[in-house]
Amino acid sequence: MRAADASLGAPAEPVPRIDLPQARADARARLPAASGAPRYTLRQGILACTGVFVVIAVLAFGSFNLGTMLLLGSFGSSAVMVSAFPELDFSQPRSVIGGHVICSAVGLLALALCGPTWWASACAASAATALMMLTRTLHPPAGSNPIIVFLAAPKWGFLLFPTLLGAVAMVLVAVCYHRACRRRYPTYWY
Repeated sequence: MRAADASLGAPAEPVPRIDLPQARADARARLPAASGAPRYTLRQGILACTGVFVVIAVLAFGSFNLGTMLLLGSFGSSAVMVSAFPELDFSQPRSVIGGHVICSAVGLLALALCGPTWWASACAASAATALMMLTRTLHPPAGSNPIIVFLAAPKWGFLLFPTLLGAVAMVLVAVCYHRACRRRYPTYWY
């Protein structure tokens, strides 16, 4: 019976006591075993580091020697993804190129329409994320592009140089690098 019934003259049922340490142990036992942070082999580390070096070196060489800007701050983490995790959906050409272009375009549009305000920067980053998800081009490093746009305040040409051409060059270098290493990349193009 409940406490409300006790007011009617019936005795109240005792509230069961919960042994908190045992309840916590039971809850932990139901969780999957945690294996901790992933471990990588020396070979995986060397392949990833070399891949990042090659991707960034080609983009930097093009930027410094061809007079065409191909580097973008977010390309550093993109290079890590395409080099170390070429099998992930986030690392596929569709996501790398599409994600960077969408995010830079949204940043440029928000800056043009709203000016350099804190709330427009936040709106641009969140809208860019939503658009990447809707277009199946989600690439987490590209999420920083609207912020880069708000910090640098570039012109619309930023969408072509460094965003589009840099992302395309990165994917092409990654394809060549992985083929030279006899690794499969990309898993899919579109």
